[in-house]
Order: sequence, then C-alpha cells, then structure tokens
Amino acid sequence: MRIHTIQPAVGATTSEKRLGRGVGSGLGKTAGKGHKGQWARSGGGVRPGFEGGQTPIARRLPKRGFNNKFRIDYDIVNVDALNVFEEGTVVTPQLLAEHRLVSCKANGGVKVLGNGHLTKKLTVQADKFSASAKAAIEAAGGVAEVL
Repeated sequence: MRIHTIQPAVGATTSEKRLGRGVGSGLGKTAGKGHKGQWARSGGGVRPGFEGGQTPIARRLPKRGFNNKFRIDYDIVNVDALNVFEEGTVVTPQLLAEHRLVSCKANGGVKVLGNGHLTKKLTVQADKFSASAKAAIEAAGGVAEVL
C-alpha cells in the first residue's frame, strides 16, 4: 500500500451537485429551483414558523402552566422495595443507587414512602421520609435517619 493509493470507502463520499451546468446534467437552466416564485429567488424562502402572514400557531395558542425554579425533586423509593437488603443493613442513597432502586439524578435526594410492608430490621438513611414510611420502618424494628 502506498499513500497515493489510499481512497475513502465505497459510498463514503458523494460528488458535489454542480448546478446550472447544462441541460444534460439534469440540474441545468433553473438549477433545481423550478420556475419563478419566492423559492427561486436569491435569498428566497421564509423563516421557520412563518405561515404566509397568517398569525402563527405559537401566537394563536394561549400560554399555559408555570415552571417553579425552586421546586425540589426527590427520587422516591417505597418501603416494600427495601426488602431486598439483608437484615441489619445500613441503607444509604448510594446503596439504593447500586441496586438501581433510585437514579440519584433528582436535586433533592431520596425520599422514602410508606407503600407496602417491610419485613426486615434496617437502618435507612434518606433525605426525607413520609410519616407512614417512618412508622413502617420503626414497626419492623429499624431506624429511619434523616441525612
């Protein structure tokens, strides 16, 4: 192999469109722009969202909703999901992420909710607990620690 023999893979490159180079090329005369009109002109066409002078749909529809930039999102986990851990385990948000019970992408951390039954004595560490979750953990003999 010599450096002057190297070529791109077959189909990796395409030749450029040579517009206005005679009728035989298929792109002669009007150069693929058709006859007259806005799209045939230099700099022709319209901006995105333009509807020919009609009021655009983005302006016809009402604004709706509100995004609270101070909202705190929590990754939630229910107490019945904690049954996968061994008795006496200290359950941390990192351990929950390793077992794929939470994603750790929420800005507020982890909140434990009280759906289901907990059958094991665990020490659960989280950023927030619902009242029913705290009761369920303590009823099973465990401890709910707020981080």
